[in-house]
Amino acid sequence: MNPDKQSLAPGLYLVATPIGAARDITLRTLDILTGADVLAAEDTRSLRRLMEIHGVKLNDRPLVSYHDHNGDRARPRLMAALEQGKSVVYASEAGTPMVADPGYDLARAAVAEGHALVSAPGPSAVVTALTVAGLPTDRFFFAGFLPSGGSKRKSALKEVAGVPGTLVFYESPKRLAAMLRDAAEVLGAERQAAVCRELTKKFEEVLRGTLGELAERLEAQAVKGEIVVVIERGLAEAGTGEDLDTALSAALETQSVRDAADTVAARLGLKRRVVYQRALELSC
Repeated sequence: MNPDKQSLAPGLYLVATPIGAARDITLRTLDILTGADVLAAEDTRSLRRLMEIHGVKLNDRPLVSYHDHNGDRARPRLMAALEQGKSVVYASEAGTPMVADPGYDLARAAVAEGHALVSAPGPSAVVTALTVAGLPTDRFFFAGFLPSGGSKRKSALKEVAGVPGTLVFYESPKRLAAMLRDAAEVLGAERQAAVCRELTKKFEEVLRGTLGELAERLEAQAVKGEIVVVIERGLAEAGTGEDLDTALSAALETQSVRDAADTVAARLGLKRRVVYQRALELSC
């Protein structure tokens, strides 16, 4: 019997792992990794290394590989362990499970069979990028990876062009220049953006500027590592023309120009200066 092992209630535990710096792991995650009956990981080598760094012993517990290419084969084994009343922990290669991650199907299966699903929150490349991008975070939309093909990528960008919030994408370094070029064309070259590279790692870098500037800069600059692209919301995609005028006219019946602009800008996800200028025009 492992003297370090603390008993966990039966169920599936999702634990977030560091996206770079190993010390970003949480104490609760270490407790769960220590106490689980069965461990599963998107990358078993990465999890073994992380456990070694933090002194968590695997001992004779099973460590199951679970990823996009073997989920259908590995999932029955993990589900069987849950049926036996065991505690199973699943760890992403890096970051939070369920966010662009193969743990989705495993979690759905566990819930469908009535097993407890527990999340131990922690590192996430999406949230980390939002905190360093310098763009609004009151509303954001995570769009994952865009299609690799030019026409399909442009179509996907058009679908999110009107989202009234900051856009967040994962991207491959090999496709980054093409993605920025297409984003500048579809979303507007003047939209502010940030390219966040190797977050929390030794060579962390955040490049900020307009989409046009970043596309030009990275056209001839080779980049490496994990990349998150953050793009500000459009100036007026979420509510223009009659929609904006209607909302402002109604607000101006009971509010000052300043207050009406604040209210409508927040509700429609538009920049306040644009809405304020229109409110001034309508109030004359």
